[in-house]
Amino acid sequence: MRVIFAGTPEFARVALAAVHAAGFDIPLVLTQPDRPAGRGMKLQASAVKQWALSQGVAVAQPRSLRLDGKYPEDAAAAREAMEAAQADVMVVAAYGLILPPWALDLPRLKCLNIHGSLLPRWRGAAPIHRAIEAGDTETGVTIMQMDAGLDTGDMLLTERQPISATDDTGSLHDQLAAMGARLIVQALQLAERGQLQPVVQPSAGVSYAAKIDKSEALLDWRQSAAVLERRIRAFNPFPGAAGSLGGETLKLWRASVLTDAVPAAAVPGQVLAVGADGVDVATGDGVLRLSRLQKSGGKALPAAEFLRGFEIQPGMVFAATAAASHA
Repeated sequence: MRVIFAGTPEFARVALAAVHAAGFDIPLVLTQPDRPAGRGMKLQASAVKQWALSQGVAVAQPRSLRLDGKYPEDAAAAREAMEAAQADVMVVAAYGLILPPWALDLPRLKCLNIHGSLLPRWRGAAPIHRAIEAGDTETGVTIMQMDAGLDTGDMLLTERQPISATDDTGSLHDQLAAMGARLIVQALQLAERGQLQPVVQPSAGVSYAAKIDKSEALLDWRQSAAVLERRIRAFNPFPGAAGSLGGETLKLWRASVLTDAVPAAAVPGQVLAVGADGVDVATGDGVLRLSRLQKSGGKALPAAEFLRGFEIQPGMVFAATAAASHA
């Protein structure tokens, strides 16, 4: 069976490599155009493109697939390449471009999507981040038959994954990427035999995982310690939770909720204690211990090491910052 693969980041690369290893013919890969990245902001190929080039697979990088959009020449060239590939199916994983009707309908078996949540919960761009932020105890992967809606298509395969109290977006991403890779291979094998059984998504339990904005990184210390701890895990590794202390923005990579009560006179964001185990901060409800921090231009360090190069004293106050909630 011939498979066009459309994806961009590491989550997609893991699936692409698995599809290839399972013996499926991949005549064409679609991925986002190269983007500036790193300190030098040099153009960098996506993880999917890098893998495809290493395997000699043809790559197309249209800026859009809409024939009536801003880049019709890109869309027309992509359509020509996709038609020439004569694929039976297209697999889509974190591609980043909207597929218009012509693309959805082009392959004989249409388009299958790997989505990092248990649909219909967390449709949208950032399901892993939002599941952790909301305090979900489990998530998973859904293989979905794509339609014109936002992650609204029929479910083909699902598998559940517990979310541990220490999982961050980085660790959960890796678990779901491996799960998605395994499930898409299974789905393609079932598709070859005509054995996929679509299930309509339930109308109850729909939620949307809005794209992560860098502005969400700054924590609002008026929120509870439990909420802030989840946000720190949800924003690790991107965009990295942050707090402003003494006029400097610090990245906050790890924290824990303490059972200590907040002193009556303390204000949210106030440093209550400083020690080798961490920096204890008053919140709107409870005390949060920051145990891994990073100053601008520095490395992420355990609290004991961080405090040797950045002085924090009890009584200092992290600036309060309004933060949106997507739970």
